[in-house]
Amino acid sequence: MGDAVDVIVGQWAKERPDLAGALWPVEVLARIQRMNRIIEKQIKGFAAERDLEMGELDILFTLRRSGPPYAMTAGALIPAAMVTSGAITNRIDRMEAKGLVERVRDGKDRRSVRIRLTEQSLALTEALMTDHLRHYAELLAPLDSATCATVGTALRTLLESQGDTSIT
Repeated sequence: MGDAVDVIVGQWAKERPDLAGALWPVEVLARIQRMNRIIEKQIKGFAAERDLEMGELDILFTLRRSGPPYAMTAGALIPAAMVTSGAITNRIDRMEAKGLVERVRDGKDRRSVRIRLTEQSLALTEALMTDHLRHYAELLAPLDSATCATVGTALRTLLESQGDTSIT
């Protein structure tokens, strides 16, 4: 049978037989790109069903996994969310209006403001994470656990080779 990438590679091999042996990176990277689009679409749908945006989900999960008091500065959220400072400010403004986060002054440095989960959003995030993991598992259901481990290790190697070793 095959997938869309098989079609693309087959077309290139037909049109440029001289490149047939060099198309192997397309077989990997095009599949990663296509899978990324599928995952993003699924996560956007998952978030929208809960009246959230994908970026809001990301901030909720980032704050929750940071541990008590579930608060970070906007600057610390930027690398985790991979957005600009303007984008993070807009996102936080929207989330604050929804009651999902609150801005609190740092007790030690009154100039510093931390973004913190509200009691409401902490409870919401607990339920969201359980559903999110179930959703991720469904996306990977066609693969057995050994294959998932192999793919995870291979992708880690690729990310490390590109310097993607930290979110801070």
